[in-house]
Amino acid sequence: MRRLAILMAAAFVILSVIPAHGADDSKVKAATQQVESGAKKIGKGEIGAGVAETAKGIGATVVEGAKFSGEKIKEAASAAEPPAKSAWEKTREGAVSFGQSVKNFFTRLFSN
Repeated sequence: MRRLAILMAAAFVILSVIPAHGADDSKVKAATQQVESGAKKIGKGEIGAGVAETAKGIGATVVEGAKFSGEKIKEAASAAEPPAKSAWEKTREGAVSFGQSVKNFFTRLFSN
Protein backbone atom coordinates (compact mmCIF):
# COMPACT_ATOMS: atom_id res chain seq x y z
CA MET A 1 0.00 0.00 0.00
CA ARG A 2 2.83 2.35 0.77
CA ARG A 3 4.31 1.81 -2.69
CA LEU A 4 0.94 2.54 -4.25
CA ALA A 5 0.68 5.77 -2.29
CA ILE A 6 4.16 6.79 -3.44
CA LEU A 7 3.26 5.90 -7.03
CA MET A 8 0.09 7.98 -6.86
CA ALA A 9 1.93 10.92 -5.33
CA ALA A 10 4.56 10.72 -8.07
CA ALA A 11 1.82 10.65 -10.71
CA PHE A 12 0.29 13.71 -9.12
CA VAL A 13 3.57 15.59 -9.23
CA ILE A 14 4.14 14.67 -12.87
CA LEU A 15 0.63 15.62 -13.92
CA SER A 16 0.64 18.88 -12.02
CA VAL A 17 3.71 20.20 -13.84
CA ILE A 18 2.36 19.46 -17.31
CA PRO A 19 1.45 22.81 -18.84
CA ALA A 20 -2.14 23.13 -19.97
CA HIS A 21 -2.62 26.45 -21.73
CA GLY A 22 -4.99 27.68 -24.35
CA ALA A 23 -8.53 27.23 -25.50
CA ASP A 24 -10.44 24.91 -23.17
CA ASP A 25 -8.14 23.44 -20.59
CA SER A 26 -10.73 23.57 -17.80
CA LYS A 27 -11.46 19.83 -18.03
CA VAL A 28 -7.75 19.02 -17.84
CA LYS A 29 -7.39 21.26 -14.79
CA ALA A 30 -10.43 19.67 -13.12
CA ALA A 31 -9.01 16.18 -13.67
CA THR A 32 -5.65 17.30 -12.29
CA GLN A 33 -7.39 18.65 -9.20
CA GLN A 34 -9.09 15.27 -8.77
CA VAL A 35 -5.63 13.65 -8.71
CA GLU A 36 -4.51 16.20 -6.12
CA SER A 37 -7.58 15.59 -3.97
CA GLY A 38 -7.01 11.83 -4.07
CA ALA A 39 -3.36 12.24 -3.17
CA LYS A 40 -4.35 14.38 -0.18
CA LYS A 41 -6.75 11.67 0.99
CA ILE A 42 -3.94 9.12 0.77
CA GLY A 43 -1.77 11.44 2.86
CA LYS A 44 -4.50 11.66 5.50
CA GLY A 45 -4.68 7.87 5.75
CA GLU A 46 -7.80 7.38 3.60
CA ILE A 47 -5.93 4.94 1.36
CA GLY A 48 -8.88 3.22 -0.36
CA ALA A 49 -10.82 6.36 -1.21
CA GLY A 50 -7.66 8.27 -2.06
CA VAL A 51 -6.34 5.61 -4.43
CA ALA A 52 -9.71 5.32 -6.17
CA GLU A 53 -10.03 9.07 -6.64
CA THR A 54 -6.43 9.45 -7.74
CA ALA A 55 -6.78 6.64 -10.29
CA LYS A 56 -9.96 8.20 -11.70
CA GLY A 57 -8.23 11.57 -11.83
CA ILE A 58 -5.23 10.14 -13.67
CA GLY A 59 -7.51 8.47 -16.21
CA ALA A 60 -9.52 11.64 -16.70
CA THR A 61 -6.33 13.69 -17.03
CA VAL A 62 -5.00 11.38 -19.74
CA VAL A 63 -8.30 11.43 -21.66
CA GLU A 64 -8.86 15.18 -21.40
CA GLY A 65 -5.19 15.89 -22.07
CA ALA A 66 -5.37 13.84 -25.27
CA LYS A 67 -8.50 15.67 -26.39
CA PHE A 68 -6.90 19.03 -25.62
CA SER A 69 -3.72 18.08 -27.48
CA GLY A 70 -5.78 16.97 -30.48
CA GLU A 71 -7.52 20.34 -30.57
CA LYS A 72 -4.19 22.15 -30.42
CA ILE A 73 -2.80 20.02 -33.26
CA LYS A 74 -5.86 20.81 -35.38
CA GLU A 75 -5.41 24.52 -34.66
CA ALA A 76 -1.74 24.34 -35.64
CA ALA A 77 -2.54 22.48 -38.85
CA SER A 78 -5.18 24.97 -39.91
CA ALA A 79 -2.85 27.87 -39.11
CA ALA A 80 -0.19 26.33 -41.37
CA GLU A 81 -2.53 26.09 -44.37
CA PRO A 82 -2.10 28.77 -47.01
CA PRO A 83 -4.99 31.22 -47.12
CA ALA A 84 -7.59 30.53 -49.81
CA LYS A 85 -7.60 32.97 -52.68
CA SER A 86 -10.80 34.77 -53.53
CA ALA A 87 -12.34 34.55 -56.96
CA TRP A 88 -11.27 38.14 -57.64
CA GLU A 89 -7.62 37.35 -56.80
CA LYS A 90 -7.66 34.33 -59.13
CA THR A 91 -9.27 36.36 -61.93
CA ARG A 92 -6.78 39.19 -61.45
CA GLU A 93 -3.81 36.81 -61.54
CA GLY A 94 -5.18 35.23 -64.72
CA ALA A 95 -5.59 38.63 -66.38
CA VAL A 96 -2.06 39.70 -65.41
CA SER A 97 -0.66 36.43 -66.73
CA PHE A 98 -2.58 36.82 -70.00
CA GLY A 99 -1.34 40.39 -70.36
CA GLN A 100 2.27 39.26 -69.86
CA SER A 101 1.82 36.57 -72.50
CA VAL A 102 0.44 39.07 -75.02
CA LYS A 103 3.26 41.51 -74.28
CA ASN A 104 5.89 38.77 -74.69
CA PHE A 105 4.31 37.63 -77.96
CA PHE A 106 4.44 41.09 -79.55
CA THR A 107 7.92 41.78 -78.12
CA ARG A 108 9.27 38.63 -79.76
CA LEU A 109 7.32 39.26 -82.98
CA PHE A 110 8.71 42.75 -83.53
CA SER A 111 12.20 42.26 -82.11
CA ASN A 112 13.27 39.96 -84.97
